[in-house]
Amino acid sequence: MSYVFVSLYTVLVIAFGVLPALYALYLSLTTGDGGFAGLSNYVKVISDFRFVPAVVHVAAYLVIWLVALVVLVTVLALVVHAIRVRWLSRALRFVFYLPGALAGASSVLLWLFVLDPTASPVAGLLHLLGFSSFVQVIVPGNLPLIFAIIAFWTGAGGWIVIMYGALNNVSTDIMEAARLDGAGAVQIALRIQLPLLRKWISYMGIMSLAAGSQLFVEPQLLSQASNAVVPNDYSLNQLAYQYAFQQNDFNGSAAISLILLVIALALSAVFVTRGGLFERD
Repeated sequence: MSYVFVSLYTVLVIAFGVLPALYALYLSLTTGDGGFAGLSNYVKVISDFRFVPAVVHVAAYLVIWLVALVVLVTVLALVVHAIRVRWLSRALRFVFYLPGALAGASSVLLWLFVLDPTASPVAGLLHLLGFSSFVQVIVPGNLPLIFAIIAFWTGAGGWIVIMYGALNNVSTDIMEAARLDGAGAVQIALRIQLPLLRKWISYMGIMSLAAGSQLFVEPQLLSQASNAVVPNDYSLNQLAYQYAFQQNDFNGSAAISLILLVIALALSAVFVTRGGLFERD
């Protein structure tokens, strides 16, 4: 029976994951006319003056995004779980989850309004930080933090709900025994709840890393809205898009996608091994 449950998923993974990856690998090792190119496409894209800045941009964004996600989501989930007033706990979970109902593009369009000091509801804060125009806010140096804030706003609520559910699975007997031994809320969180959340935190890191490394919609819309103040090759996905649809070089685009895939898999392996995701309790 278990094979029936996983069969459809396996078919979809092969059709929309494995086969496209194999085709991208084929393209990355060939020329436009189908001849064998070896590693020349990889050398070409890595040597491109736009490649290293795109890697730096995505890396800076991922560091801020993942650290904020792991720390703040875990803390907020612990706080919400500690609230004993049921209606308040439910209301907070709903409020946290609500931004995630917006699609990625819609969320960015909303943030275009929020980041404009002339129209933003938080204009006072933006002016206090020294920003008087939209262009000043979205200079490339500010973008990793801005994209991390947008990603946290849209994605953190769902993970808070998931972490809350994981905390509900922690044995109440263990919690009660700790309280009888004199452990406070902080000690229980650090010594009992966090260790038991380790696999869930690892899973959150892997999924968020996979999503974050695909950074495209946010810089692409900001580039169009700012008249190219934000470059249209800011991220690796954007650079791959430029290769494919502006330079008509699908082989180079495939090489970038494979490089991004290898990097994401390597970083995910770190989360899996350090988080003990597949260890049996």
